[in-house]
Amino acid sequence: MGLPLDAAVGRERAPGSVRVFVVDSHELVREGLRDFLEGEGLEVVGECWSAAEASRRIVEAGADVVVLDGPLPDGTGIEVCRYVRSVDSDLQCLMMTSYVDDEVLRSVVLAGAAGYVLRQVRGHHLARAIRRAATGESLLGTEVVERARAWFVNATADPGFGSLTGAEREVLARIGKGLSDRQISEALGLAETRVRGLVSTLLVKLGFGGGSGPAVGRPTDALP
Repeated sequence: MGLPLDAAVGRERAPGSVRVFVVDSHELVREGLRDFLEGEGLEVVGECWSAAEASRRIVEAGADVVVLDGPLPDGTGIEVCRYVRSVDSDLQCLMMTSYVDDEVLRSVVLAGAAGYVLRQVRGHHLARAIRRAATGESLLGTEVVERARAWFVNATADPGFGSLTGAEREVLARIGKGLSDRQISEALGLAETRVRGLVSTLLVKLGFGGGSGPAVGRPTDALP
């Protein structure tokens, strides 16, 4: 899936411009976001509906920020975010959601995203969030990130997650430390494709993938 980790990222553009890629399973949502963002002076460099296509095209497009739905027909926004940020750590992601609770916040931290945007957010707040993310600013409070990461670390020793394998627990513990898939691959001496497979399995077992648990950004929600 996607590009090799040493893929070149082209970002030659006018000073101050922000390039945005939109990933959502609904065409009308993508079109609505494109029209709005371009009206706000942001450059939309691409859009798509699937995890596989997103993983291939986002880095090729030289995007600065990805506005990303959670559930996708062939995967999750979490997996896409973790993958593209392993290829290009300067690329930032914002997850779309219709509500916020601890599980949603864990999803955002698990993805390695800069933050989240509510689907009902006012337009100028969305544009401002994208511009803030493009500078590398985290839109999540330190306490939120630390609490979510502590949850991942504690889950590795929780008997309630007894179905986790040893390798999955190793990966989860490092996710709790904020490592990317590439960093986990290097730390554990595993192929990155293997790490991504373990992450995909973890998402399902922990309730973040495969339709389990509250998804980040449900497809039926209204446009912002």
